[in-house]
Amino acid sequence: MTAPLEVPPAPEEPPAGLWVHRGPAPGMRAFHRHDDLEVNVVVAGRLEYLFGGSRVEVPQGSTALFWAATPHRLTAPAADGDRGGGASDVCWVHLPLAAVLRWSLPDRFVADVFTSTVLVVPTAAVGHHVEALFASWEQDAARGGDDETTLLEAHALVRRLLAAHHAGETAPRADRPGRDTPRVTRMARFTAEHFREPITPADIARAVDLTPNYATTLFRQTLGVTLGEHLVRFRVAEAQRLLVTTSMTTAAIAHTAGFGSQSSLYAQFTRACRCSPGAYRRGLRAG
Repeated sequence: MTAPLEVPPAPEEPPAGLWVHRGPAPGMRAFHRHDDLEVNVVVAGRLEYLFGGSRVEVPQGSTALFWAATPHRLTAPAADGDRGGGASDVCWVHLPLAAVLRWSLPDRFVADVFTSTVLVVPTAAVGHHVEALFASWEQDAARGGDDETTLLEAHALVRRLLAAHHAGETAPRADRPGRDTPRVTRMARFTAEHFREPITPADIARAVDLTPNYATTLFRQTLGVTLGEHLVRFRVAEAQRLLVTTSMTTAAIAHTAGFGSQSSLYAQFTRACRCSPGAYRRGLRAG
């Protein structure tokens, strides 16, 4: 399980991969984004996010879930005690999108994640054991435990959160006009399952019986990124994981992560992470 990186691309860049933390909410100087499903359990105080021009509040006793690829920023923690502000206590977890898509969540759940800004439900709706879960995840991380145990338990937690959200809806939620969420979901899943292979955006489009141009437009309208960008993000994330957890050469990592060549890995990785694969690995080991 990874700790916050010593060589982040930018001051507000979160750690790569599975990350678990408990602590107060920091004010963020700028918007950031990362390809994870993020869960925040507000034990005390409250959180206030900016998503574009919208404000979203997560009060004490609530749990928020959102796809963190949407640029977002935490505002400074509140100090007004009557609104649950002051010193906050929050359980945080970032779940890599590639892992989440492998869970084969029902389409209606995946649609909620991809097309909603933030889902906020009462923590009681998913059980008061959540704090204990986070405590065990942190202990596992400190002991260098297996990420798979945390991901299995997080899978159950996410399903409960999404079920609680659906149970609390008073009316069916319609997809936004012009969106074909089921096919976007299938494209996202196909990418997660096959990104290590020599596939292209055209291959992803063909997998859901769409033309490449239409598939790219539909995907960008729904998720805010192109199919090509989405594919590269998976490959970069896999390269990060391999740099952190193995001693593989960069040439081997390029092949394993689906880049096809070491030069492609270097170019795409440097563009995404603002440092070379070698510098990324050296920075982690120095920390």
